[in-house]
Amino acid sequence: MTVQITILGLGQVGSSIGLALASQKNIKRVGHDKDYEVARLSQKAGAVDEIKINLPSSVSNANIVILSMPLHEIYDTLGYIAQDLQEGTVILDTAPAKGEVASWVGRLIPQERYYVGLSPAAGANYLHGNDLGVASARADLFKDGLFLVNAPAGTPSEALDLASNLINLMGAQVMFTDSVEADGLLAATHVLPQLAAAALLNATVSQPGWTEARKVAARPYASVTSGIAYHDEAKSLRDAALANRENTVRMLDAYMASLQKLRDQIGDGNEAALSSYLEDAVKARNRWIDERARADWQGAQPSDMDSVTLGARMNQLLLGNLFGRNKKKK
Repeated sequence: MTVQITILGLGQVGSSIGLALASQKNIKRVGHDKDYEVARLSQKAGAVDEIKINLPSSVSNANIVILSMPLHEIYDTLGYIAQDLQEGTVILDTAPAKGEVASWVGRLIPQERYYVGLSPAAGANYLHGNDLGVASARADLFKDGLFLVNAPAGTPSEALDLASNLINLMGAQVMFTDSVEADGLLAATHVLPQLAAAALLNATVSQPGWTEARKVAARPYASVTSGIAYHDEAKSLRDAALANRENTVRMLDAYMASLQKLRDQIGDGNEAALSSYLEDAVKARNRWIDERARADWQGAQPSDMDSVTLGARMNQLLLGNLFGRNKKKK
């Protein structure tokens, strides 16, 4: 029996999920995007089997719905699809504010539909790419990467197992967290770098010398400011920061304290302290890059790329446990 996965939002992440699942014969991939041209290109690339223009109809037969869209679009989307989700549907999202999305699901989605939050980190081969959109989607985007997985209290274990199996099919590892921990981690690694890029841009382009400086701004400047390019609209980053406000402010405070320390060392001409500060940073980055390349994380559930076994296990899980249990209740 075929399992339908509906992907709402067919940019880089959504289309990459679809491409990673393309070999699974027991999965039907349905796609929807508010931009029809994006949806068409995603289907042409092989990321989805079918596209639906109408949002509610795209989820009406879905066993799994993946929300792969900017945070500010999720609330309204949940409201639009709420009454069309069949019992037992598992809702997944890839937004950078897990507590916020969980609260929206609890408010808008009827019972017997289950939410599991996903926070994807691409594999090491794609750490340095700045391309976005459907054209940059890759079947192996998440290979040897890691997903944080969290769900509200009371979520059936079958829904979490389902999410884990889906992640394994993409070649990634699973790390279980709660929404509080996930939001703290995302504030440090997802939101802060993008806000830092915005701050650097605003600090430099407002200087009187920018007219000439822009002519020599090169790779270091482009690399550090590339984080802001991950959002097509400023409100996406705005909403991510505000939805995770406490953690974002905490990380901004830590970042500003580190900058102040750096400023003081330079201002005082403290060569030894400055050398130590910079050497520690270089070592920390090299260590992190090496760890990401090896993808050997303590506490993470390893991926299993035996797709036939995983596909069969996922199908059994979906049809024999979660959805089967709901049918017995009727």
